[in-house]
Amino acid sequence: MGLETRRIGIVDVTSGARVVVTEPCNLYGCTLGDDVFVGPFVEVQKQVIIGARSRIQSHSFVCELVTIGEDCFIGHGVMFINDEFSDGGPARGDKSLWKQTSIGNNVSIGSNATILPVTICDGAVIGAGAVVTRDITERAIYAGNPARKIRNIS
Repeated sequence: MGLETRRIGIVDVTSGARVVVTEPCNLYGCTLGDDVFVGPFVEVQKQVIIGARSRIQSHSFVCELVTIGEDCFIGHGVMFINDEFSDGGPARGDKSLWKQTSIGNNVSIGSNATILPVTICDGAVIGAGAVVTRDITERAIYAGNPARKIRNIS
């Protein structure tokens, strides 16, 4: 009684050439550049842009207001967050409280990382399980909770 089921699948997706999507997944209203790979059990929400040659591994969640650059690697189970609970709880659909996330080019994000609304510069590496709470402005390796610079990249 009262059960509502919804099927999303792949709806209103703009994609470039040679895009590979492994189902099951939910992709709706997003843009995928040339040669993008999306693994199974991934959700990519509307208005997300994923740049050419980027790879999104299984069980990842990419919410609205996220832009991922070119040649990026998003590991298994990476979660992007656009609601910081700025009013002490969830926005409950009030999109005016949501914030943007911008991932540069050639960024690698390890499995099970959580990315809050931030900007991550080109070439940064985010370790597995890291929680990124602040902008990453220097090409280096970051890990931990909250994510901190571990070392420079030569």
